[in-house]
Amino acid sequence: MLFVLNNAINYFLNPLIRKAIIRFGERKVLSLEYFSLIMVFMGYAFVESKIIVATLYVLDHIFFNFSMGIRTYFQKIGDPKDIAPSMAVGFTINHIAAVIIPALGGLMWIWNYRVPFIAGAGMSAISLLFVQFIKYKK
Repeated sequence: MLFVLNNAINYFLNPLIRKAIIRFGERKVLSLEYFSLIMVFMGYAFVESKIIVATLYVLDHIFFNFSMGIRTYFQKIGDPKDIAPSMAVGFTINHIAAVIIPALGGLMWIWNYRVPFIAGAGMSAISLLFVQFIKYKK
């Protein structure tokens, strides 16, 4: 049920996210994403209500779609001839991380199920810090 709900919500929200990136810029949209993900991950770590966790799950998927701002910013600043090879390298690195990080998260989960979520909040905080270095036109 959550899968269908996520897809339905994101079907209608993705065009609005695109418009928000155009209107407010990548830095503000990505800042909102990473700040929100800190809250979502901390909620996963400490909330015990199934309804709240389900709500966090839906919010998690909504805010994940804000990451399209990374690609739009790269297309703005990148040399067109370097975009394809750079995106291929980024795609490869993301796939490597998609194998390693869940394995590490599973090991942390064995120790304490809250630790992977706190680590996710920490990674989101680091991302929030670095996204502040995005330059934008005033």
